[in-house]
Amino acid sequence: MNAAAASTLSSTSATAAKDPTPEPTVHTTTDPFGVGGFAFETISYGPHKRQAMDVWWTPDGMKRPGIFLIHGGWWSSGDKTQATSIARTYAELGYTVFNLNYRLSGDAAWPSQRGDVLDAIHTGIRSAERWQFDPRNYVILGFSAGGHLATAVGTFGDGELPGLKGVVGVSPVISPLLAFHDGDETIDPNRRKLRDAAVQLAGGCEPLGKCSRVWASMEVQWHASRKDAPVLTVHSQDEFVPPSHSVRLKSMLGQVGVPMTVLTVPGIAHSSPLYRTPGVAERIQKWILEKIG
Repeated sequence: MNAAAASTLSSTSATAAKDPTPEPTVHTTTDPFGVGGFAFETISYGPHKRQAMDVWWTPDGMKRPGIFLIHGGWWSSGDKTQATSIARTYAELGYTVFNLNYRLSGDAAWPSQRGDVLDAIHTGIRSAERWQFDPRNYVILGFSAGGHLATAVGTFGDGELPGLKGVVGVSPVISPLLAFHDGDETIDPNRRKLRDAAVQLAGGCEPLGKCSRVWASMEVQWHASRKDAPVLTVHSQDEFVPPSHSVRLKSMLGQVGVPMTVLTVPGIAHSSPLYRTPGVAERIQKWILEKIG
């Protein structure tokens, strides 16, 4: 993104902090024939400063399928700006894109993060006409800890989001309990860090006694039900969030008749670097196209 565009985005974000529904800034991104262009704005979907999202859409009068993006960062760090280039790519493909921030584990314990994603989606649905978004046709795409939130929302209730047509997780932490146990007595610093991050997400307590209930709530596969949306997850074979996370969810979804694909590629790349591995983004885009057009 060039300096002029970055300045425009910063100005738009500053306006959004004062006004939850600012006027959109329309960018003139066009091809050599003058075709194309999309609009952008940052809006708040809740009172906390982290409850904000960037919205990208094509102002052509047509309702478009939607994509909700959720960044990673151990539940305790990260920002929607990590996914800005991905959001822009999907906007250029013609989708209405919602790129989310959410309260981190240092701001609030679980299930606040899942609630934030649900609130962001409901905000998108309520203002669907503004963003030319088809609320009956969207997917969620999450990375690492964001993949946990994406799949947790996808399995929340029994078809609570009727317009949700698919969930994609890139290196998703499907099972914080598995991460907790994998991080015990290991020399892998990332697995140890993920274990600590899961404890912080749970409010600082380990999965014992009175804390067992919150840990159970964090386990995605335990909430699988027959009206859940189809799922695609991608892992590197030897990354610190192993494919076994997704295998657990696939087993439970399979028992209730919901299709899930687990894609494994060689290497150790995790989250966004995995997404950028040759062929991975293309595979995800193809899957999304099959689900929402």
